[in-house]
Amino acid sequence: GSEMEDVTDILRRKGWLKDLSSFQWLAKKKNYPSHVHPGKYTIKDGMSNNALINRLRSGSQEPVDLIFNNIRTTQDLAGVVSQQIEADSSAIVSLLKDEEFLRQFGMDPQTAPAMFLPNTYELWWNTTASEFISRMHREYERFWTEARRNQAGQIDLNPVEVTTLASIVDEETIHNDEMPEIAGVYINRLERGMRLQADPTIKFAIGDFTVNRVLKKHLEIDSPYNTYKNAGLPPGPISIPSIAAIKAVLNYSNHDYLYFVAKPDFSGYHNFSKTHYQHIVNARKYQRALNRKNILK
Repeated sequence: GSEMEDVTDILRRKGWLKDLSSFQWLAKKKNYPSHVHPGKYTIKDGMSNNALINRLRSGSQEPVDLIFNNIRTTQDLAGVVSQQIEADSSAIVSLLKDEEFLRQFGMDPQTAPAMFLPNTYELWWNTTASEFISRMHREYERFWTEARRNQAGQIDLNPVEVTTLASIVDEETIHNDEMPEIAGVYINRLERGMRLQADPTIKFAIGDFTVNRVLKKHLEIDSPYNTYKNAGLPPGPISIPSIAAIKAVLNYSNHDYLYFVAKPDFSGYHNFSKTHYQHIVNARKYQRALNRKNILK
């Protein structure tokens, strides 16, 4: 939406124009006011007015390396993305809540986070909100090769369900090397018809991931994301999981563990167990460690 005067003002405020009047004179001579193109442009030291105007009026912009990772919510995603391209954060959030818009991708507001794979992507700065989401869906389709879809099928899950489980696994551990083992626990529970009883889904349901200690009162929340009350997977991802977590689910560890709890040394690793009795023993060790540190919530 910028006109030549807006561009000139940006250049002037940044200190990139030695002679404002000569730039304006030449820009009008070269009919730049009719050829203002949005985008990201590289301006080099020593450029003449002629070279600078030619660059701007040509529309030959530089691509942007858009990066996002460690994202929990679509609101967080929109905020990070809008700082790197022209798309407005509110426009992105609005489209990710728009059931009709998402239907073209086979998604809905609950499953839409599955489309976004944390990585670095080359885009034009003037990419719109809808173009951004469409591009992410193409990357999603590219990632979910036939081989990966077959892996998902072997555990009776589709790509969205794998991503949903991966979002839980990603929240359970800070260690990538432990992810396949945790994924294996949840796969075992799903296969046995057990409830997942995943604390991260409770934190999502109450809207507070800062909770260090999930209490009984939290487990009573009425939400489809409460995996203590509801069987199976929640309606969609509780975060935008890392690619490492998705691969961990597809390549989960084949074992007999049904339970795990954080180690009392606060290393971020977990103790795994096959029986509920052993799990209670491990859990009490961790609870005592929390008490010693006076971590009550």
